Amino acid sequence: MPRPGHSDAPSDQATAPQPSGTTQARPQDTLRRAWDSDLAYSFRTSPVALVSGVVALLIILAAVLAPWLAPQNPYSTRDLILMDGFTAPMQPSLLGNVYLLGTDDQGRDVLSAILYGARISLFVGFSAVLFAMVLGITLGLVAGYRGGWVDGLLMRIADVQLTFPSILLALLIFGIARGMIPPAYRETMAIWVLIVAIGLSDWVQYARVVRGATMVEKNKEYVQAARVIGVHPARILTRHILPNVMGPVLVIGTIGLALAIIAEATLSFLGVGVPPTTPSLGTLIRNGQSYLFSGEWWILAFPAAALLALALSVNLLGDWLRDALNPRLR
Repeated sequence: MPRPGHSDAPSDQATAPQPSGTTQARPQDTLRRAWDSDLAYSFRTSPVALVSGVVALLIILAAVLAPWLAPQNPYSTRDLILMDGFTAPMQPSLLGNVYLLGTDDQGRDVLSAILYGARISLFVGFSAVLFAMVLGITLGLVAGYRGGWVDGLLMRIADVQLTFPSILLALLIFGIARGMIPPAYRETMAIWVLIVAIGLSDWVQYARVVRGATMVEKNKEYVQAARVIGVHPARILTRHILPNVMGPVLVIGTIGLALAIIAEATLSFLGVGVPPTTPSLGTLIRNGQSYLFSGEWWILAFPAAALLALALSVNLLGDWLRDALNPRLR
C-alpha cells in the first residue's frame, strides 16, 4: 500500500526536460576554470606581471589603432607643416599649433611618428619570432626524434651559429639577401628581408630546447604505444610530442619578442633595417640623435622611451611566464 501523500506517478523533476541553459553554461565553466587556473592566479597576484601586461597591451593597442589615434599621418606630405619644425613639447609653434610631444625637423608630430613607428617594430618583431619559432621547432623535432647523423648535422650547424653574435649574424644575412634582390625591389622587400634575417639568427635556441624535450618524450610509453600501432612519425610529432614541448617554447618566444624588437631597432639605427619611407622606432632614434646636442632633445627622448617601455614590459612578461610555468617554483 502506498504511503499517504505518495504517488506512483513520476515526479516533475524526473520528467522535466533539462533547461536549455545547461548548454550555455559550458563556455562560462571554461572561462571560470581558466580564471581559477594556476597561471591566471599567478598573473593576478604578481604586481610586476600586471603592470607589464598593462603597459605592453596599451602600447600594442595604440600601435594597432594608430590611424585612428594619431593626430596626423606623419608620412603624408599633405599633413606636414614645415613651419612647425622643431616645436618643443606643449609649446606653440610659429603658426600657433601645439603638439603634445613636439615635432621633428620636418614638422612631423613626434607622437604620431611613435605610434606609426611602433606598428613597424611590432610587426617585424612578431613576424621574426614566428619565423624563428616555426623553423626552430621543426628542426628541433626532427633532430630529437630521428637522432643519428640528422641530429648531429643540425646540432653542429647550431653550434657554429652560436659562435657568432646574433646581431652581427642578422646584419650579415640582411646584407647578403639585400644584395641578391634587384635594386628596384629593395625598398619594398626591406622589411621582409629584415624579418628573415632576424629569424634566421634566432632559431637555434628554439631548436635546442625542443630537441632536448623531444628526446625525453619519445622514450615515454605513449609514444612507444603510438609506434607499435603504426602511427606515422609526422603525426606522432605534431599530435603527441609537440603539445608537450610548447611550454618552454612559449617562454623563449615571449623573451625573444623583446630581443627581436631591439634587434630591429639596432639594425634600423645602423641604417640597414627599415627604409626611411616607413621608419620604425629604431629609425626615429637614429634621426633624433642628430639633434640631441643642439637642444631638440625630444626628437630622440620620446621614441627611445617608447622602445624602452615596450621591450622592458615584454621582457618582464617573459620572466614571469618562465617562473609561472616552472613546476619547481609552484
